[in-house]
This record gives sequence, C-alpha cells and structure tokens, in this order.
Amino acid sequence: MNKKLISLICAILCSFIWGTAFIAQDMGMDYIGPFSFIAGRMFLGFIALVPFFFIFEFKKVIKEPLSLKIIFIYLFFLGFLLFGGNALQQYSLLYTDVANSAIFTIFYVLIVPVLSYYLFSKKIHWSVWPAVLVCMIGGFLLTELNNITVRLGDTLVLLGAFFWAFHIVFISKFLKIFNYPMTIAMGQCLLGSLIAFVPSIAIENISLANLLMEKEELLYAGVLSSGIAFLLQIYSQQNLSPAPVAIIFSLEGVFAAIFGWVLLSQFLSGMKIFGIILILSAVIFSQLSPTYDKRKYGRS
Repeated sequence: MNKKLISLICAILCSFIWGTAFIAQDMGMDYIGPFSFIAGRMFLGFIALVPFFFIFEFKKVIKEPLSLKIIFIYLFFLGFLLFGGNALQQYSLLYTDVANSAIFTIFYVLIVPVLSYYLFSKKIHWSVWPAVLVCMIGGFLLTELNNITVRLGDTLVLLGAFFWAFHIVFISKFLKIFNYPMTIAMGQCLLGSLIAFVPSIAIENISLANLLMEKEELLYAGVLSSGIAFLLQIYSQQNLSPAPVAIIFSLEGVFAAIFGWVLLSQFLSGMKIFGIILILSAVIFSQLSPTYDKRKYGRS
C-alpha cells in the first residue's frame, strides 16, 4: 500500500479518536481536576506504548547515533507542548461545551502553515490557503453562533491551539532526525504526564481513589487518545507535511460535534451540518489538488 495513503488513513483515525475523546474529557472531571485528568491520561498513554516500544524500536533506538541530550530536549519540548495544549483544552471544558472546545482547537490549521513557513521556510502548496479558509468558515459555523459572547472556555482553547500548532510543526522537524514514532509518542506522554503531576499534586490533591472513580474516561482518553492517537499522528506526519496534515486533523471538530450530538444530546443544527460539509470539502480539496497539479503540470 502507498505510504502516503497509509499516513492519510492514520491521520483520519487519529482525528476520529481525538474527536470522540472530547466526550471522555468532558465527563471525566466529576471527581478529579483538569491537571489530574491530564496527568492520568498521559501516563496511561505512556504505559500503553511501552510494550510496543520494546518489541519494535528498542534495539534500533539504543544504536541511534543522535545524542541522548538532543533526544531528551526534543521530547521534553514536545511533552511540554502536549501538557500546555491539553491543560488549556481540558480547562476549557469547564466553561464551554464539547463542540466549541473541539472547534476552537482546530484553529491550529491556520497557525501551522504560518509557523512552517516562517520558522523553517517550508514551501506551502497554494491549495492549503483556500482549504484553511474553508475549514475555518466550517469551524465557525460549528460554534454557537447565537451566543456572540466569547466565553472563557473558548478563549482558553484558542490559546491552546498555538500549543497544538507548535507540536505538529516540531513533530515533523524531529522525525527528520529521529524517525522512531513509538519512542517519540511514548517519551512525550511520559514527560507530559510528569509536568502535569506537579500542579495536580500542588493544587488539586490528586488521589488514586479519585482517579479510579474516573477510570473509564481515563482509559479511553489515556490509552486511545494519548497513546494510540498520538502514535497515529506521528505515523501520519512521516509522509504528510505539517500544513496538509493539520487540515486533516481538523476532522476532530467534525467527529466531536457528531458524537456530542449522539452521546450528549448537544444540538446539531442545519448550520452546523453545513459547517461539517465545508470542513470535509476542505480536507478533500487539500489532498486532491496537489496530486492533480503533479499529474497535470509535473509539479507539486
């Protein structure tokens, strides 16, 4: 199977898991605080990936010529970005609904191509910009248009979009010098959880008993969304550039809106359905246009 197609499938599966995980995130704070939830889910993500790391990558990684210092710096930075994005996203759910949190998160589709261009002079295919515009309009339609007041939760998740954008860009950067997806996914989850444990202990009095009361939500958000989904993200970025893959990841907003409607009875209006159609169209356009250009003009 074509490597790019595999990466595309990984990106869509990743978006699906992320989108549905908003439900677990929203329901998982009855007995624990946001930092405790983040620490627990990311540590479970780390645990879930450890067996795969030892089976598939351990022998290769120990022979890796790249210095441990550089590997640790990258993993710590990625873990910090994960913590920042997750913290702002998790707190946002205390002040806004699942659909809005997911939709404002996907503002990273606008930030990623800008970062890619200005930080690393990454060439951006022309199709990215109209796809981003359509995606943003679709995301706007998925929000609560009848509420013109920007809620605190919306502001928090918008700030979190910058963390997610930097995370996507630097994952691609790190893969060029250290192409071990399981190691990256496992390492960033471990370091992100350790960072989250500090405020959870300091201000939330985290306890095992309370964590166990949210075990179902933590298992879903931890094993699937933090472990498997972040691994799928990294696999997808092996063969897809940051800007196009960010547009695909915006599908998490679509999945969140649909599952918020199905599981949480959150209203899905005709306007929101039109927003979903626009985001789907943007994803399809962003993937087909470069292929069409290459076949017709022999360029990407």
